[in-house]
Amino acid sequence: MIARLKSLTTRWTSVVPVLAIVLLAFTWGRDLPAAVVAVVALVLAGAVLAAVHHAEVVAHRVGEPFGSLVLAVAVTVIEVALIVTLMADGGGKSSTLARDTVFAAVMITCNGIVGLCMLVASVRHGTAVFNPEGTGAALATVATLATLSLVLPTFTTSKPGPEFSGVQLTFAAISSLILYGLFVATQTVRHRDYFLPISRQGGVVTADDHADTPAVRTAWISLALLGLALIGVVGLAKGVSPTIESAVEAAGLHHAVVGVIIALLVLLPETIAALRSARRDRVQTSLNLALGSAMASIGLTIPAVALASVWLPGPLVLGLGSTHMVLLVLTVVVSSLTVVPGRATPLQGGVHLVLFAAYLELAVNP
Repeated sequence: MIARLKSLTTRWTSVVPVLAIVLLAFTWGRDLPAAVVAVVALVLAGAVLAAVHHAEVVAHRVGEPFGSLVLAVAVTVIEVALIVTLMADGGGKSSTLARDTVFAAVMITCNGIVGLCMLVASVRHGTAVFNPEGTGAALATVATLATLSLVLPTFTTSKPGPEFSGVQLTFAAISSLILYGLFVATQTVRHRDYFLPISRQGGVVTADDHADTPAVRTAWISLALLGLALIGVVGLAKGVSPTIESAVEAAGLHHAVVGVIIALLVLLPETIAALRSARRDRVQTSLNLALGSAMASIGLTIPAVALASVWLPGPLVLGLGSTHMVLLVLTVVVSSLTVVPGRATPLQGGVHLVLFAAYLELAVNP
């Protein structure tokens, strides 16, 4: 019976990513009726679950922190491609698209995902235990990237408005790539043990015992299916975005809510994977996913849009407004206080979730 269920799980997680790509090919760039939107939403949900399954297979094969890095980078690369595609479509709202998407990713990962994982792990196991050295390094990198890319443009004077000049944008793009590259080298080579899950006694957990290590061939197949699933998730999310926009406008909500919903859909695979790790008391893996996604979102998006701005029409607005800057500063301060002890209670998780709720509330009522 167990073998049959395992076989069924393997089958649907292999079929759904391919189905998502086929459906994406038939629906891309078209106005979808309500019935088709319902089918797309169903396949989208299946692609999210399939992506999580295949990400866990790959992660279990390569081990931490490589596993969480694979999912974070894969999602972000596809997200960047989506941002550039939408910006190429033009329109007055495309000038702030990169800024809004990156900031949404930062708030979702650093407050939403981190808060949920802290809360789940601390409620289930008493306290959430993680490595402050690795997590602190990741947080410092996220804070630096966010400040250089999203805060400084508001205060520079070379161009009117919250924009970088060409030289400043080039510096921000190169700095983002350098910092992200240094972090990846630190995470995977020089100080890999800082990013491994730790036990409650403080020892490094170098292996999981919840399942047998998958074969190399299985891992490669899962990696390919993970890529298909993530392309399906992002592409289908864009396909249902007109329906989401219509619903948001009908409800009288601010247009920024659309970006938040799309970002939530795109980051859903990482959210589920992080929560599963938190339930298994692997909070460091959850934090690797959350902060790694925030870092990759900035470190890869800014260079990509900087390059794309050479041929894209219109301005590139990166500077945050005062309200969002306050939320960013508060997020960095609270995150620092959460990271320092290396342990967290439900209170820390609740604080991050309140910050995330404040971001959502201000998106609805700016």
